[in-house]
Amino acid sequence: MKILSSIKAGILRSLASWKGIVIVWFVSLLLVSLVALPMKASLQNGLNNSMVTEKLREGINIDVFADLSSNFTNLASYFSKGLFMLMLSGFLINSFFSGGLFASLMADHIRFSTSEFFKASSKYFWSFLLISLTMSLIIIVLAALIIVVPVTMLSQAKGISDYIVFGSGVLLTSVFLFVLIIVLLAADYARAWQIIQTKNVGFKAIEFGFSQTFRTFYSSYPMLLILLIIQTLFMWLVLTILPGIKPTTFGGIIILFLLSQFLFSYPK
Repeated sequence: MKILSSIKAGILRSLASWKGIVIVWFVSLLLVSLVALPMKASLQNGLNNSMVTEKLREGINIDVFADLSSNFTNLASYFSKGLFMLMLSGFLINSFFSGGLFASLMADHIRFSTSEFFKASSKYFWSFLLISLTMSLIIIVLAALIIVVPVTMLSQAKGISDYIVFGSGVLLTSVFLFVLIIVLLAADYARAWQIIQTKNVGFKAIEFGFSQTFRTFYSSYPMLLILLIIQTLFMWLVLTILPGIKPTTFGGIIILFLLSQFLFSYPK
């Protein structure tokens, strides 16, 4: 019951802070547009009057996006560079707005204040950036130690079958996902604790985050697990619906291409 009450309280506070969420969405849209709009122009120049539209009227044709001819070599290079800049900028923007979102969610009053939102975002930016960088590095190191190194050693060992390597990879990935949730919990607790402090204390916030995670493990872990399952189901729903989209105009082709590329690149 405590878990359900916490989820309910989180939903209500999120609804009360909808303006902050809209601000984040709008800025994210502008950021994506910096890559999407030039790509749209490149695609339009490359496709012209080709038969791509006809091929995609019956749904997504993977061959169309896998082999867009040599004219799109530069487009692929631009997309990879643009995606890198998009991820880097998104990381910084997320660190900036996280302070405002956490402050609005933890505020005692219900009314959302745009000025307070940006004030909190600016105030806690460096601390939240430190927390995000530290947690990201921890996740990368854990992934290497738990999955990459053991699987690489097994694959290079003599007398080890591919079945054993694959099974070990699945098992180690499960262990990593279990540990990953702990790190994500610690990050959320660290950000929440930082909000109630008068000064930026990033490393102390991280220390508190891990201690609070293990202190409330049996209640916090299932709650975050439920939220992650909901997000996974949403992603599965999107991936299920996306192949059924049948664009009938050139603009629809552009939107479908960009949506599919960013959607499949984001989880990676």
